[in-house]
Amino acid sequence: MTTEHIETAIIGAGQAGLATAYHLRQRGRPCLILDANKQVGDNWRAQWDSLRLYSPARSDGLPGMPFPAPRWSYPTKDQVADYLASYAEKFALPVRTLAHVDRLQAADGRYVLWLGDDRVVAENVVVATGTFGRTPSIPEFALDLDPSIRQLHSCEYRRPEQLKPGPVLVVGASHSGTDVAFEVAPTHPTILAGRDPGQMPVRLDHWSVRVVFPIFLFLGQHVITRRTPIGRKAMPEIRSHGGPMLRVKRADLRARGVERVLARVTGVQDGRPVLDDDRVLNDVTNVVWCTGFRQVFDWIDLPIFGADGWPREFRGVVPEAPRLFFCGLAFQYAFSSTVLAGVGRDAAYVAQQIDARSERFVRSRRLSPVARNL
Repeated sequence: MTTEHIETAIIGAGQAGLATAYHLRQRGRPCLILDANKQVGDNWRAQWDSLRLYSPARSDGLPGMPFPAPRWSYPTKDQVADYLASYAEKFALPVRTLAHVDRLQAADGRYVLWLGDDRVVAENVVVATGTFGRTPSIPEFALDLDPSIRQLHSCEYRRPEQLKPGPVLVVGASHSGTDVAFEVAPTHPTILAGRDPGQMPVRLDHWSVRVVFPIFLFLGQHVITRRTPIGRKAMPEIRSHGGPMLRVKRADLRARGVERVLARVTGVQDGRPVLDDDRVLNDVTNVVWCTGFRQVFDWIDLPIFGADGWPREFRGVVPEAPRLFFCGLAFQYAFSSTVLAGVGRDAAYVAQQIDARSERFVRSRRLSPVARNL
């Protein structure tokens, strides 16, 4: 068993963790990024093959490094992964891969991160494990579906060839569900079930987006925030249901013959999915659950979470746990926090708070005997 001491431990080497480390290094503060993956960017590489960002490359750069693509192009998921790896390399960010944090505890005013039998003791911790967590949100009744039905969550779906012949039920009609339904429809009869979350009024590949997108970005950064009534109203909706349709429109789904049902999938009858209008989908041979993820922080042994499972924080600062921070949460400060364009500001704020608190902490306290024995 080994014990290592560091001023700030950052859990997660995605865009939020890397941007936070960048800002800390700019302030001269040491840090260590711990990531469970083999390579920086692997979370993006694991997405479905055709995924592209919904924001243009001009807005996708992290602090200090523009995204290396034409300004109005939409990067692929592999381009994003490679960009994150290049970002970490360019700024020599201290990333330790294959470092899975099993437990986070508080001890004598510091934090102990358990990695198997090894420990990292840190004055500050930044949890940067993702916008919506990585635990798929799938209803329990999915276990009752006939075993002959192939079930995939969106995090497992890669391409249409994974699916069995026959009809596909896509559950969830936000941007991921509409993208998947649009992609599989040419080769499989497709039903898309779920409420209509609305759609972006312009096409991402139309010239008008060059006028409209900067307006949307401004609203998402400065108007729809946790400090405004409209932002506070939107926050729980975004965190629990996701956003509107972005690239694929209602007309695109109709053109590809996707059967759109607004009813929800609520149960199983004789092994087949049932909608809340009592319709039984007897012919379905595949189900793709585009139902998002659940925030599961059961590895954090601290009483800082609300009934909804989200940490009680503001702008990533946790009042109940001094020097514990979050970065990369959906709506951490604004609607834009969910996308690359908003991560840099959130990371800068967290780094600023760490810098101020760490300076006071280092000057006021020596390592206690209890901490030395950790």
